[in-house]
Amino acid sequence: MMPPRVAVPRVAVIVPCYNEAVAVPRVIAGFRAALPGATITVYDNNSRDGTAEAARAAGAEVRRETRQGKGHVVRRAFADIEADVYVMVDGDDTYDAATAPAMVALLLEQRLDMVTGTRVSEAAAAYRPGHRLGNRVLTGLVQQVFGEGVSDMLSGYRAFSRRFVKSFPALAAGFETETEFTVHALELRLPVGELPTRYRERPQGSASKLHTVRDGIRILRTIVMLVKDERPLAFFSTFGAGIFVAGIGFGVPVVAEFFVTGLVPRLPTAVLAMGLVLLSFLSLACGLVLDSVSRGRKEIKRLAYLRTPAAEAGEG
Repeated sequence: MMPPRVAVPRVAVIVPCYNEAVAVPRVIAGFRAALPGATITVYDNNSRDGTAEAARAAGAEVRRETRQGKGHVVRRAFADIEADVYVMVDGDDTYDAATAPAMVALLLEQRLDMVTGTRVSEAAAAYRPGHRLGNRVLTGLVQQVFGEGVSDMLSGYRAFSRRFVKSFPALAAGFETETEFTVHALELRLPVGELPTRYRERPQGSASKLHTVRDGIRILRTIVMLVKDERPLAFFSTFGAGIFVAGIGFGVPVVAEFFVTGLVPRLPTAVLAMGLVLLSFLSLACGLVLDSVSRGRKEIKRLAYLRTPAAEAGEG
């Protein structure tokens, strides 16, 4: 008796693009060769250089997202596209398409929810020192708060399970969406993996859209907001502790003078110290309340994740 045939998982390649007419045909050709059974969808994000036409001529399906920013593209793509495995890659032809089959195989065989392509490059122009340092610092911050599991948090090359995609809130607008990917996986304790991938320079004629300082600040702000939302007790306790220390610093000299003279000559300072101490306890109370709210939100996301069936590694 023949064993039942397992359906081959549907693989979707999603390519967010903004002014990548030079690079995107190479990206499409690379992934068509690496994943011949996959659908390739290019999301044109208001390009003015003919990106959509170039992608269509290269054989990809082209869709449009008018709200500017990679996060908006991710939100639209995750809502619209139906597949078992999702591969997301930047449209700048800096990532190696040949790594994609191994990423998909790792995702399916080990039943993971996210596989990150960690960048390996010896070309300084491809992976600039400022970007390396920023990535290391920001990844380290996330690891300290949310735990380890992703060593290249800002990589634009990932494979996701359907469960991950359909439970991902997608709230970011720009490049900070990669930070959301990582925190979502770590907070829900989803199984994740990594594979090294070659990272190369952009082709001649294309320009990077990443601004090291501006986007670094936006990503740092996103990390702070995610800590507030996902770990409110730790966030507000730390904030309250700082205020409490400031209140004690202002109040100790006033109390010491009162014990010596029986007078409170610096009444405004005394009021300020008392206000800061009360505010610190209020901050702690807010953290306790919001921690319960955060736990409820996490349970809802976990239930949304579990409602989506897991993909099985199929046979051709």
